[in-house]
Amino acid sequence: MTAKEALAELKILGNEKTYAVNTKAGAGKNQFGVKTGDIRNLAKKIKTNHALGQELWKTGNADAQFLALLIIKPKDLSLKELDDMVETISFSHVADWFNSYIVKEHAEKENLRVKWLRSKNKWALRSGWSLMAGKIARDADGLDLEALLKQLQKEMPKAVPEVQWTMNFALAYIGIHHPSFRKQALALGEAMGIYRDYPVSKGCTSPFAPIWINEMVRRQGK
Repeated sequence: MTAKEALAELKILGNEKTYAVNTKAGAGKNQFGVKTGDIRNLAKKIKTNHALGQELWKTGNADAQFLALLIIKPKDLSLKELDDMVETISFSHVADWFNSYIVKEHAEKENLRVKWLRSKNKWALRSGWSLMAGKIARDADGLDLEALLKQLQKEMPKAVPEVQWTMNFALAYIGIHHPSFRKQALALGEAMGIYRDYPVSKGCTSPFAPIWINEMVRRQGK
């Protein structure tokens, strides 16, 4: 399948409702509004195709980028290519797929975490904090959690929304996975009040850190 053919299929799959939802979430006009399930089905049809994925990514079309992230081989991407990709993201949902399907599967993810946390690009920072949250949850060896809490206290309230979202993951994961810092994480989340009034669907857990931490601790019996 060529990029032109893939784009044609995506265009056919587009629908107004998904387009509207994506637009409300921050996507621009360069999209067709394809349901993620349909994108996944198309990716299964194409299978892994690194070259096609790279070509689709460069279109800037949100649906094409979703598809690209499912067919690209993460290990074949150089650090330069990853830098270029993260800096051309324009939609938070694409950013999250990029973090989930590409970055966290890459052998250089630790180097990327350190590098992107120093970046002035909001999408690189979002990815950097996503990687930080993952490290906090899986293996916090070498991290100064006390210093990290102070950094979050200083930087999180004034961070742009795209970055604040994954910083909040880092804060919550400190409280969830590190009992000795739980009280501090809860107090910090309460004091900042970020996402306190965030609307959530019935049965879902609020992203407000104190609620999130306490609910996950309860579920895990910690």
